Amino acid sequence: MKSIAFSLVLVIILASCHFDKNITAKAKTPDVANASDTVRIANDSLQYEVIIIDPGFSSWLASRAKPRNYYSVNYLENKNRIYVNEWNIRAMQPQRYNPSLYEMQINYDPNIHYGYEVNYLIYNYMIYFQLTNKQQLDGFVPSP
Repeated sequence: MKSIAFSLVLVIILASCHFDKNITAKAKTPDVANASDTVRIANDSLQYEVIIIDPGFSSWLASRAKPRNYYSVNYLENKNRIYVNEWNIRAMQPQRYNPSLYEMQINYDPNIHYGYEVNYLIYNYMIYFQLTNKQQLDGFVPSP
């Protein structure tokens, strides 16, 4: 199973189906993560998985995020493309942006259709991340 992983100290792992090597990062997460702090969405047919380990995200997703199917998959893909592009720019400039927030780049390929759940989860994590860390990855941070 290929995976995308996020955490407050940001560990992001994504290896796409058409690449032979996996891109991995050393996690700087607490030694023990509560199951309630972990959100996992898997798309077995595409061999992708999103794992978000971030205290507070699970409850934020359940209580403040727009419900599934509120946004179209096209909307989510377009916003994720913008957010990930800006994220990657910041990850490549640790002298300018907080390197503890943007530890590594995200390999999000806009030509791959990850499915609704994966895009929904990435989008909502990006909104949560911006609100929680007072960051703006695109013009403004939409309210959840």
